[in-house]
Formats: sequence, C-alpha cells, structure tokens
Amino acid sequence: MRFILLLFLLMGCSSNNEPKVVGIIDGDTIKIVQNKQEYKVRLAEIDCPERGQPFGTQAKNLTSNLVFGKTVEIKSGGWDRYHRVIGEVFLPDGRSLNKELVRSGLAWQYKHYSKDNEYEKLEREARQAKRGLWIDKHPVSPWEWRNNAKRKTHSKAA
Repeated sequence: MRFILLLFLLMGCSSNNEPKVVGIIDGDTIKIVQNKQEYKVRLAEIDCPERGQPFGTQAKNLTSNLVFGKTVEIKSGGWDRYHRVIGEVFLPDGRSLNKELVRSGLAWQYKHYSKDNEYEKLEREARQAKRGLWIDKHPVSPWEWRNNAKRKTHSKAA
C-alpha cells in the first residue's frame, strides 16, 4: 500500500485535533493546521495546471470549494524535498480530493510518481468526456509547462 501512515499518526496528533484546511496554494497544494502547527500538503499521484496555465485557476477553485475550512483526513506517503507532506486528502464525505481533481479533468495522473491504475482510469474517462482541461485539443501538462518556463528564464539570462 502506497500510503501507509495517516498524517495524524505521522505528526503525533490526537483524534480531537484533526487537520483543518486553512489555505489553498494551488490546485494540488493546500495548507492545513494541526496541533497548532501549519503544514503544506502536496496532493500525491496528481499534478494540476500551474498558476498562469490554462485551467490552473479552475483547479485551485475546485480544491477550495471542496476543502477550504473543512476538517480532512490525510493519508501520508512522507515528505518531499520542499518539506511538504505528500498525501491523499479525503473529504469529510470520504471522497478523495486527489481523485476528484482527476475525475473533473483538472489534473493529470503524475505518472512519474504514480502507478495507481485508478488514476489512469479516471484520467482516461475525463479525456474521453472532454471534461476540464481535456476540452483543449493539445493540453500542456504541468511538468512540460514548468520546463518551458525554465527554458525561457534561462534563455533570457543568456
């Protein structure tokens, strides 16, 4: 099983102090408060469009609508190099935020880090239904968008 620790176990939280979402950084990164400490949580398995990228605002808005101000459950797979918790976020009704973003066509399965067939299936269904970003004929993945932005920055510096 990819996610083996619940965030509250990872951080030594008691059950009466569950993680509450206090900020939305972008579609796939949220800010929570737990035990009076703030943590950034990067949604595992997926990659949403970046700020300034087509559908980036829609992904952020959906994330906000689903979790902002709510208590969530987080199954953590550890920490990334930016000191963010990497995890699957579960809504109060039990649905996975990560999967809802892919289902809505507002995130890609991040295949470099995900081998979960369910994400692949949800992305395929969103593509076929032309939901969200899949309405574009040639959507650009966030990792390509970031690489293009880096190239432009480096070429301007030269």
